[in-house]
Amino acid sequence: MAKKNKITQGDSRSPHIIQLTTPRIFNIDIADFVNSVRNAISVDFSRRVRLYDLYEDILQDTHLESVIGKRKARLHSVPIRFKKKNGEFDEAMDEVIESPWFGQFIDDALDAKFWGFSLFQFDKGKDGFINYQLINRKHVDPIEKEILHTQYDYDGLPFDDFYNLLLVGKDRDLGLLAKVAPFVIYKRNSIGDWSQFSELFGMPIREYTYDASDNDARQRLLNDAKEQGAASVYIHPNDAGMNLIESGNKSGSVEVYDKLVDRCNAEISKCILGNTLSTESSENGTQALGTVQKEGEDDISESDRRYILNILNYEVTDIFSALGLNTSGGKFEFEKDEDEDKEKQMRIVQGLWQMGLPIPDDYLYEKFNVEKPQKSGTALKREEPDEGPAGEEDPLQDGQEGPQQNDPKVEEHPDGKDTTNKRSRSLFARLFQRWTDFFV
Repeated sequence: MAKKNKITQGDSRSPHIIQLTTPRIFNIDIADFVNSVRNAISVDFSRRVRLYDLYEDILQDTHLESVIGKRKARLHSVPIRFKKKNGEFDEAMDEVIESPWFGQFIDDALDAKFWGFSLFQFDKGKDGFINYQLINRKHVDPIEKEILHTQYDYDGLPFDDFYNLLLVGKDRDLGLLAKVAPFVIYKRNSIGDWSQFSELFGMPIREYTYDASDNDARQRLLNDAKEQGAASVYIHPNDAGMNLIESGNKSGSVEVYDKLVDRCNAEISKCILGNTLSTESSENGTQALGTVQKEGEDDISESDRRYILNILNYEVTDIFSALGLNTSGGKFEFEKDEDEDKEKQMRIVQGLWQMGLPIPDDYLYEKFNVEKPQKSGTALKREEPDEGPAGEEDPLQDGQEGPQQNDPKVEEHPDGKDTTNKRSRSLFARLFQRWTDFFV
């Protein structure tokens, strides 16, 4: 069978290979989630339509959208480059990488971790530029590798009928959204109950009484109640009794709702970002704990970068070659953060210097891009500190800053070497302090 030109997606008003259907959103509960997961994980007949409608629904949650957006933003914070076989960057490929569709493709490829998979079809337009489309997931059977005309079809067209298709993800993976969906549902229901509680007990309740034999008075009270706002109203005859039983501890009830919402948000953050302190404030949070959780988030970002590079280098390069881009022998890579790299190198140099390793001055000036003065020694050597007044500690010990102003004059030997260690110590102190101030 000849391969079809393109997978078309649209409504029923014109013929398309995929006939789209409006997703069912809102009014979902845990029972809906359980049933949709059961349908999706069925070994004999897996269908994810209800599950993906539920995903569309929970993505309306602001906290979930925020943490997913943060994870994508960290992925985009480091530029991607294509390095040719000779080690040079490809300027032609840079134009492709900087195009809007490429950044959107990175987002959609990462979405495979949240949804379970993503299916792309790449094409080259009449203008000569590469583009792609994300195939609606409800119309894709990743297990049987088929494209479904309607979302409830049993059989479809095989992937082999179409060109330049790329399936990212695992065929039976339901994605991270399946793990966070219960917390979004619990939170939404809790907020709904909280809203109802506020409506009932947050405003004073108005009570109207009337003579049971005076129907006109009753009608006037009803009209007055409607005109005075939406607060709760009780209207009853004079001889009828009414008892209003309120919650014994309103503040405690509010705290129950509030804590449930916070707990759900924390679980969502841990699932998507690996921590909670980078998205929520905590009374018990410390700088050390924040640093540890930040390192965990960095590890997840590094894993995402490796994930994207595997897709680009092992799967997308062949498609680019088929579309006329030369990717032979080259590879995609993320650029290193030079500032962060230099900060790490500075700490390494400081440690080596404290261990007694001589470090050339010229190396420090060149490595850390510091302007070199007209007169300079030839090496930075670790020597024993000069003895100062009794009880005075070495200014470079225990993390203290070294001298930065009014440095002692340097006595130079005829062969160009320093006769004192004070200038060497001051040089390293100034370099280290300058970089420390920059990063802090």
